[in-house]
Amino acid sequence: MAKAKAEGTGGIGRRGFLAGGAATSGAALLTGTAGAVAAPARAADGTAVALAEPITAVTPGDKRYKDLVRGWNQRWVANPETVFLAETTAQVQQVVQTAVKGNKRLTVRGGGHCWEDWVFNPDVRVILDMTKMNKVYFDSAKNAICVEAGSQLLNVYERMYRTWGVIVPAGMCFQVGAGGHVSGGGWGLLCRQLGLVVDHLYGVEVVSVDADGTARVHVATREAEDPHRDLWWAHTGGGGGNFGVITRFWFRSPGATGTDPAKLLPQPPSEVLLSAVSWPWAEMTKDRFARLVKNYGEWHAKYLKPGTANDNLVSMLALNHKSNGYIGLVTQVDATIPNAQQVLDDFLAEMTKGLDVAHQPLATHMGELSAMPELAKPRRMPWLQATRYMGTTNPTLNDPSLKGDFKSSYYKTAMPDAHIDAFYQHLTRDDLVNTTASVLLSSFGGKVNAVAQDATAAAHRDAAYKAAWMIWWTDPADEAISLKWIREFFHGVYADTGGVPVINDVTDGCYVNYPDIDLHDPQFNKSATPWHELYYKGNYAKLQQVKKKYDPRNVFRHSQSIQLPAS
Repeated sequence: MAKAKAEGTGGIGRRGFLAGGAATSGAALLTGTAGAVAAPARAADGTAVALAEPITAVTPGDKRYKDLVRGWNQRWVANPETVFLAETTAQVQQVVQTAVKGNKRLTVRGGGHCWEDWVFNPDVRVILDMTKMNKVYFDSAKNAICVEAGSQLLNVYERMYRTWGVIVPAGMCFQVGAGGHVSGGGWGLLCRQLGLVVDHLYGVEVVSVDADGTARVHVATREAEDPHRDLWWAHTGGGGGNFGVITRFWFRSPGATGTDPAKLLPQPPSEVLLSAVSWPWAEMTKDRFARLVKNYGEWHAKYLKPGTANDNLVSMLALNHKSNGYIGLVTQVDATIPNAQQVLDDFLAEMTKGLDVAHQPLATHMGELSAMPELAKPRRMPWLQATRYMGTTNPTLNDPSLKGDFKSSYYKTAMPDAHIDAFYQHLTRDDLVNTTASVLLSSFGGKVNAVAQDATAAAHRDAAYKAAWMIWWTDPADEAISLKWIREFFHGVYADTGGVPVINDVTDGCYVNYPDIDLHDPQFNKSATPWHELYYKGNYAKLQQVKKKYDPRNVFRHSQSIQLPAS
């Protein structure tokens, strides 16, 4: 039996809050730690670009190399010739140009949180690391707040909120990079209240490559007359690494007026109510488990559409493997709305209806987090404090040594009995002992549902909640049983639809920001629904046309990238 070497869960539970230098030939890439790329790039108007300062380049002989060729998931480690750390768009353009001229496979690292090998794989010769492009500032020319693509989410929140009192409703994990997160659609804890992060995206700057091999800079906005509006649209859920290198985003909410940055984006609640409760597996019979999961799905299906006080509530139900000891539920409510405590109490009552077992404060079962007794009962916390707490205190998600595998699905309705039975079966298996093995159910709907499926590339606007499977390990000997468990679990749940959550009245595909390479493997996906429909639904054909227009040479590709159209 495999046993996890790291404490923590893949979701809320007993242990944590989530989960859950070689030179090149031809025009040489850099061989030292800094220098200038030999071949000049071309700007959007075709003129040569000169670098104002040398770009940092790390090659295998550099002591930093081993840290820069891996990301958050330690399953994937690359061996590129060079890692470039760009600080300006001009530097990005020149690295792209040189890689194309040298016929070098290039991938882009944003925050390093990619769950599959899209960035770090053996075929990559050049990695463009965007982490030094991390500025957040007001751009008066665009009348929008600019976020460079290498910015990490907590830094974005800190800068926006402390400076202007505004935010974008992006994700919870603090070290996720903006580039991949935003381009994949961007779920977060304020989604039911404010929508997805892409619902506030005004523009994007992208370095792409023309058919003749010229690297060009494009700025695309949502303005109807913008000739590159299709490129903006593709970055509202089309996924990272598909069309070019994202260098900057601009955020301004639709309908915002004036030039005061404090009024161009939504303000978060000044305070939130944060609740964390749990149920011990020792008291969780099959019927009780089914009732809890059914309650969660029924509530979210009932309040799928926006327009009630429940838009201000978001929750995560961590269905941890029984070896964890507990199932946990974390809920956040805008504390500034009328009767906020009653909204929370009503939700918790709905979650426990018919359960016939008392929940208990999760803080008493949090292991490393037991020093945070304020969560022993619902606690009113300032929004930024709560956001920092939720994003940084999970020992599993912040452990840099773990390997993992992940899968996802969206649900439109309460979970069918057959699905719940499969959940119970695999979460109580005795052939696995791993406290990180879990499925995290998390809120969708509300303001997310207020946007049409084709208005952005993020098409899952009918979903009521989503599910994220996850499991972690460190010992190579544990990999086989870990992959066996998560694959048999996920594909077993959807056995009646070919092993995947097809688009139907119950399920709604998969989340591209939780990539899963098994979706295009016929061994696991036996349905007639291809991987790209699971991610993009009816938006894939349009994304292919954007790909053809801006990346006709397929320079920007990975193991599950958008394919060029046949014609």
